Amino acid sequence: MAQSKPAISPWGGAVAGATGAVIANALVYPLDIVKTRLQVQVRPDEKAEKNEGDAVHYTSTWHAISRIMADEGIQGLYAGMNGSLVGVASTNFAYFYWYTVARTLYTKSAGPSAAPSTAVELSLGAVAGALAQLFTIPVAVVTTRQQTASKADRKGLFATAQEVIEGPDGVSGLWRGLKASLVLVVNPAITYGAYERLKDIIFPGKSKLKPWEAFLLGAMSKALATICTQPLIVAKVGLQSKPPPERKGKPFKSFIEVMRFIIEREGVLGLFKGMGPQILKGLLVQGILMMTKEK
Repeated sequence: MAQSKPAISPWGGAVAGATGAVIANALVYPLDIVKTRLQVQVRPDEKAEKNEGDAVHYTSTWHAISRIMADEGIQGLYAGMNGSLVGVASTNFAYFYWYTVARTLYTKSAGPSAAPSTAVELSLGAVAGALAQLFTIPVAVVTTRQQTASKADRKGLFATAQEVIEGPDGVSGLWRGLKASLVLVVNPAITYGAYERLKDIIFPGKSKLKPWEAFLLGAMSKALATICTQPLIVAKVGLQSKPPPERKGKPFKSFIEVMRFIIEREGVLGLFKGMGPQILKGLLVQGILMMTKEK
């Protein structure tokens, strides 16, 4: 008779989840820079007079990579990486910790033999995701500022945080985009739900997946979740970065205002800008994490 694996503690689950997420995100970090730069830029007015100091407008993922390397060197593709990985580690640590706590409490109340349904799993994940965002969003705000700043204006993690605090929102500026982030906790829920559904469709009755099978399902489910939530992702980045020149320093007040601003200048498709590198990054990260999980 096979021995059952010992239940992992909340701390153990948190450390394992955070470590895997940091490694996966570090491997694909240049894609994070590119997708953020693409999402925060606003299509320039073709009739407006162009000045030498105007920001570069990237036309594609490859154009963004080549221009960043030409203007900032290879290090430009890793701008804000330290802060980003701190954010990834803290967010995933908090998520996996609270998820493990919630799941353990559920198992104790429902009984060890009662496996949680998909709806319960998604609910637990949403609660854990919301709690994680409340505590870790300041790091995301600071990292977004670092990633979108020019090489000359880029500052360290703490100096950037100080700049945000000294802005019009004060300390609350570190929580810009919180509402959008809380709504975006549905992203993991969609990912997980799609993963389980696709697993039943593509590999029916198979309890143990091979690494490549888990990678495939993880990539497909993350792509679907990204497409569904991309407008909110773009709006959140717009809230957390410095306002575009057209705003004349006036920050956005809500993600609805960001969406309206983008639609007026770029149409509805503008809400899906940067989706290429966003999906590619999500595919690789989610695939790596799911492949590790199945092992």
